Amino acid sequence: MNFRRTDLTVSERAADLLAQLTPDERVAMLHQAMPAIERLGIAESRTGAEALHGVAWLGTGTVFPQPVGLAATWDPELIEAIGDVASTELRAKRAENPLVSLNAWAPVVNTLRHPLWGRNEEGYSEDPHLTGQLGCAYAQGLRGRHERVWKTVPALKHFLAYSNETDRSATSSEMSLRTLHEEELAAFRPAIERQAAGSMMLAYNRVNGTPAHTQPELVAEARSWTDGSIAIVSDAGAPTFTVTIQGAQPDGAHAAAALVTSGMDSFTDNDADAKPTIANVQSALDQGLLTWDDVDRAVTRILEMRIRTGEFDGDGFHGAGSHGGGAHEGGDPYAGIGVDAIDAPSSRALAREAAGRSVVVLRNDAGVLPLQEPTRLAVVGPLADAVLTDWYSGTPPYVVGIASGLRGRYPSASVAVETGADTVTLRAASGLHVVVSDDGGQVAAVAASGSASGSGSGEASLFDVTDWGDGLLTLRSHASGGLLTGGAWPMRADAERVGGWVVQESFRRHEHADGTWSLLHLGSGRWVRASRDVGLLLAEGVTLDDAERFSVEVVRSGAEAVAAAAASADVVIVAVGNDPHLAGREAADRPHLMLPDAFTRIWRLAHGANPQTVLTIVSSYPYVLGEADAAASVVWSSHGGQELGSGIADVLSGDREPTGRLAQSWPSDPAQAGDLFDYDTLRQQATYRHQPKPYAFAFGHGLTYSRVSYSAVTATAEAVAPEPTHRHPALGEDGDVHVTVTVTNEGGRPAEELVQVYALAPSLPLPAPRRLLVAYRRVRLEPGESREVELTFDVARLAVWDESLRLDGAVDDWVHEGALRVQPGTYVLAAGPSADDLPVSAELQVSAGG
Repeated sequence: MNFRRTDLTVSERAADLLAQLTPDERVAMLHQAMPAIERLGIAESRTGAEALHGVAWLGTGTVFPQPVGLAATWDPELIEAIGDVASTELRAKRAENPLVSLNAWAPVVNTLRHPLWGRNEEGYSEDPHLTGQLGCAYAQGLRGRHERVWKTVPALKHFLAYSNETDRSATSSEMSLRTLHEEELAAFRPAIERQAAGSMMLAYNRVNGTPAHTQPELVAEARSWTDGSIAIVSDAGAPTFTVTIQGAQPDGAHAAAALVTSGMDSFTDNDADAKPTIANVQSALDQGLLTWDDVDRAVTRILEMRIRTGEFDGDGFHGAGSHGGGAHEGGDPYAGIGVDAIDAPSSRALAREAAGRSVVVLRNDAGVLPLQEPTRLAVVGPLADAVLTDWYSGTPPYVVGIASGLRGRYPSASVAVETGADTVTLRAASGLHVVVSDDGGQVAAVAASGSASGSGSGEASLFDVTDWGDGLLTLRSHASGGLLTGGAWPMRADAERVGGWVVQESFRRHEHADGTWSLLHLGSGRWVRASRDVGLLLAEGVTLDDAERFSVEVVRSGAEAVAAAAASADVVIVAVGNDPHLAGREAADRPHLMLPDAFTRIWRLAHGANPQTVLTIVSSYPYVLGEADAAASVVWSSHGGQELGSGIADVLSGDREPTGRLAQSWPSDPAQAGDLFDYDTLRQQATYRHQPKPYAFAFGHGLTYSRVSYSAVTATAEAVAPEPTHRHPALGEDGDVHVTVTVTNEGGRPAEELVQVYALAPSLPLPAPRRLLVAYRRVRLEPGESREVELTFDVARLAVWDESLRLDGAVDDWVHEGALRVQPGTYVLAAGPSADDLPVSAELQVSAGG
């Protein structure tokens, strides 16, 4: 069996294995759930494991900051190290369960062109080249550095032009060829070109009217970037959606044929049930819509992906066909990874480093930071000591919230925690109070009185009501400690957290004229009512008339508690932000960009009681701060994983000099973000590349605790425009333009500065972006130190798409109608700490090639 010979090429091994498969076995390989082939010693297998910021959906694993937070480190080496931990733990999970896939569905390299996108947390940056660079780094960590065997095979998500959730399988991402080449393809290319990724997942949406799953020109373009094999998988359910939602295909057989001939290799459809896919493919073959050559090409790429992981190398393989034994020369170098590799001490340390490195100090006008050894701290707000996980998070082995992190840093200080939640009792129309059993298994209006009266039900009747903004509420029982949930019938109060594909723990309050509340259970769209006689709460009212009207008594005011805690503290940390399962997530875009009134109110209460207040925002996305923009001290972190609180404490205390810088602009008003459904960023002047007005906090922004000045920038006097091409060089590549920036630390503390160089739009026939990041470099400056920082970039980074060109030998399709061209002329290179703060500049002359 030559497919087990490691001395042969991957393609030779795949061809040998393909030749031994029967027709039925080949067709079965096209579904995500691939059966075992006992006679060849091939085990049952799957495509797809989630590893967005650590291994996910497989139990305990190290949880790192969300990708939007990792991007704030601007550190490809750190991000690669995190990817390496994720791949190690994925290998460890496979050692425990052989059905765990080594096809890692990560990273997401869709650009964050609009902050309303519900999946903003999953991407890296609004800049396609920074996205491509950081995504490539994470993919490289997942892939590993072994020349022959891949630790995992990363699949880039989601190809292509996907960044809205509303009607995502129906909407069409309309774009010019310029947007396609300058902003969309550029984010995917680096990881494929450098063979850090060996797979891609297609997108739900349509592109210029055609489903992204049936765009052969786009798939062929991506495959042209590498000599290696790219295994392309569908997004879940998308093959069926081409028929049912998009109406692009008349039936499953035509859909199967269209998908495979467009370049897709694996159907992620109907979960583990392969029968519908097999039937559709077989029908397409019978009707002549699909040929065996089409099937063989797709199966070959899936086999090549499996071969790359060392699956057939004869050691460390679990399941049918296992040869047993330890690693040997030519075998799988990762075969020895076992379950003991999960939650290693080094992974914990890396999680803490990543959490701290991703914290961004947005404003420090009052000089409150770094904290000066306070003796009394107050941490207030819904995220005061909570660590929240998102849909693609793993299960952390432990968590450190902000208050806990500060307690660890200041063990002799008192740290008061107030969430801002009101503690209430609910009395049904029957006059009986709602009480919860100790295990949360029963929630019913059965108590004659609540705890407010000093008798009766006590803790059993108390709920903490948290307002997440826009009327979104969660209610946590004092008796059980669990959240009220409508996911069971009757209702329970035993949910540990908000979660699930359909969130069952969120409610919207309707307040009647008499002050009573009715609660709409958002997961079901039904109103909460109390059943007759026994009082059990049920989420089943169809109309508001069916809803229970609860009399609400506030036993303890969250607002008063926040104000009191703030008044008695030396410094107040206001910890607010989103729950990643509410108000923006997969399948749901954000309702707006504003910081919710509920959070602004907490900041206002705290700041009114104590001006030494730091507004600390933990969120998956930027906010427009509104009234809270008056805050003199503002810090941001993404949901930072298990070490969130330690990382924030490291920065607030000054133990770690702030290194975080925004990879996504924070608008000063919602209009700056443009239209969520308009993908032409140039036309609507969206993202830092095109926006003429200053942002509240610009792309690249982030403060040090010192003062860094920029005094000069010089650039090579002349550069030559390269020949037109379809290739946009990646950010960070060495090039023919050399820039030197002089920076000085004028303060009394060390400074971790991110020196950024932008090309500013010249006056040329084809308009260039208003500003374009072309290079950056981190530098540590000691107090008083001045340094000349050298950076380079390829002059081809200045190219814009010119639809009037036609390259010799170019494929005759719509994707290639034009070319990237650097226009000769005078360019301005400006340097500074952000896209909106570029104090020094120099001219660069670019002459015509030839």
